[in-house]
Amino acid sequence: MWCPKKLQLPSFLSSFSSTLVFLIVIPLVLVLVLACTLGPQSSYVLSFSSSSWTWRSVGLLRSLTSYEEKDQHLQVVGLVTFNNSAKVSFSNRPLGEGVEDIWKDEMNEGEEHSDETAGIVKRYNRLERLEAILAKARSSIREAARNGSMISNHQDPDYVPQGPIYRNTNAFHRSYLEMEKKFKIYVYEEGELPIFHNGPCRSIYSTEGRFIYEMEKGNMYRTKDPEEALVYFLPFSVVVMVRYLYVSGGPDSRHVIGRTVADYIHVISSRHSFWNTSLGADHFMLSCHDWGPHTTSYVPHLFNNSIRVLCNANTTEGFNPQKDVSLPEINLKTDDTIGIIGGPSPSRRSTLAFFAGGLHGAIRNNLMQQWKGKDQDVLVYEELPPGKSYETMLKNSKFCLCPSGYEVASPRVVEAIYAECVPVLISDGYVPPFSDVLNWNAFSVKVAVEDIPNIKKILMSISQTQYLRMQKRVKQVQRHFVMNGPPKRFDLFHMIVHSIWLRRLNIRV
Repeated sequence: MWCPKKLQLPSFLSSFSSTLVFLIVIPLVLVLVLACTLGPQSSYVLSFSSSSWTWRSVGLLRSLTSYEEKDQHLQVVGLVTFNNSAKVSFSNRPLGEGVEDIWKDEMNEGEEHSDETAGIVKRYNRLERLEAILAKARSSIREAARNGSMISNHQDPDYVPQGPIYRNTNAFHRSYLEMEKKFKIYVYEEGELPIFHNGPCRSIYSTEGRFIYEMEKGNMYRTKDPEEALVYFLPFSVVVMVRYLYVSGGPDSRHVIGRTVADYIHVISSRHSFWNTSLGADHFMLSCHDWGPHTTSYVPHLFNNSIRVLCNANTTEGFNPQKDVSLPEINLKTDDTIGIIGGPSPSRRSTLAFFAGGLHGAIRNNLMQQWKGKDQDVLVYEELPPGKSYETMLKNSKFCLCPSGYEVASPRVVEAIYAECVPVLISDGYVPPFSDVLNWNAFSVKVAVEDIPNIKKILMSISQTQYLRMQKRVKQVQRHFVMNGPPKRFDLFHMIVHSIWLRRLNIRV
């Protein structure tokens, strides 16, 4: 509402007495001046209609402005955890709080919604509409989580999650369905090949390249309109940067990679408003290279606020499970997984435990010292003997040892799952992939580093009945780790996206 600079009196008023002027005109002027003065300074604007005056709210809704962070850009809601007590817990506020106040089924940009009784018309801005979508999803997930059944009660033509491999089957399934309907990702177009919009698809870093490839194709989740996106993808590849920018032994060559990422963030934050709005909290990057975590440290908001999807998911090096995503490391040598998935029945697996790999790091060195060539049931090799096939050894073993190398992640975890061999995780500070959804205790064994000498004793203590249950669950969880081209529902690509979706549910911008 604009404020008139000067009040123009109608001509008939000139015939009235000065007393009438004081009684009518001056109070009217004061009312108009007061309305114009308060208008720009408050969150309400006075508007006229044929029937009555209404107050139009143009400020943020109260339910979204109770910020707790000092920068007042971000409110941490808390990690969505699907646990056995059938609850979805948010650390600071209950799921779906304020949903009834902010949710409208078809909320369009600039659309007004009125309350006839209160005479209030609300105008929702972009962030409020997006946060309303997320609030509705949180409420739906909370409702589903109250059902503690081991099998989802949601209808699905492709797959119905069930069994103890999930922390909460109903919560996961409801969350997955909400993601498919509502999650939209914007991929920044800045950056040129080969450093950006590109990644390796046939190597130990294949998960990085395959994800970038699928997002660039844009067939799933991607939106071309950044205004409707819930998250923003930074499409750089640390692996490719190392290939093109790193010079072994060169001065500061490793820093060049970090500075390249910092320059890229500077470019997109200068051209778009989205990074500065959330200080990077609704942005994500993805890397399977060991240097991925260190590279993000060149941009403090990227390291501390953004969703970092990392193979090197090491809590001792700054990995934060509440906002970061653990990415499976998969060594693919071809474009498909034909021939490497599946294995013989448990009764045909003659080896108790197996590992083969180089001396990468202290944990593997410890494993070699304790078990290399010392036991016929626990076969540990630095190099396989002639005539031995690595894939065949995996498929003939009941348990597959998955020790960390120089970094915590290892492709042997997924290799074991592909071979339907129960993985044995040996690491310090490693967060297994999709731990917010999957109950790793149901289909894997965790061995502390200090218990490496007791590996055989630990595995032998697992009864045959329990082993058969675990092996069956490995076969069931396998679908979540398979790369498909194009992606199929509930496969690796969708599970990565779902982990990002959960982290976005975790915050209010």
